Amino acid sequence: MKQFLDYIPLVVFFIVWTLDERIINIAGFDYTLGGIYSAAEFLLVTSMLVYGGIFLAQRRLDRFQFITLIVVVLACLPTIYFRNTDFLKWKAPLANWVFAAVFLGSRFVSEKSAIEHMLGHAVEAPREIWNTLNTVWILFFTVLGAVNLAVAFLLSEAMWINFKVWGNLIITFVFVFAQMPYLSRYIEVAEQESAEPPPSSDNTP
Repeated sequence: MKQFLDYIPLVVFFIVWTLDERIINIAGFDYTLGGIYSAAEFLLVTSMLVYGGIFLAQRRLDRFQFITLIVVVLACLPTIYFRNTDFLKWKAPLANWVFAAVFLGSRFVSEKSAIEHMLGHAVEAPREIWNTLNTVWILFFTVLGAVNLAVAFLLSEAMWINFKVWGNLIITFVFVFAQMPYLSRYIEVAEQESAEPPPSSDNTP
């Protein structure tokens, strides 16, 4: 459910971008609906509504939601004001590189890495396994940020938008799915240990 909510602003962005530009009248004001700048406006407003709703419901945003919201605001506001898509093109690279920095920094500010904080409640794996996975995620975010930057500035707007919305989703899904066989052994161990009955006081010598 959480991942679905996080993806709503990007889907809205894509839908508005696909619309042919048209002028509509809202309460006496003319508004140009459709196209990249209208999509950026909808991305900004929808992100604020979604994350604002999550904050009201949970009284908090997790660090990745907070980072995403800040990057959206910093990318969309100058895009809308200056009518320059270069600002928006930096959104995905910056977000990925900030995520990489968070995963890297977690090794120095906490006993647990960022990935262990995220998945440790469901998987009981040795600390060295978590550290290895954390390093893999750092590399993933770093490379994905670079790929997003190259796509944004070297390819057409249509290819950039489609990669931004669907390409990142597919790549991330495949990356996460590829780790499942590696973690499955520890999930099974955790399930077996939880199935064992606790020691009974009747067996105490």
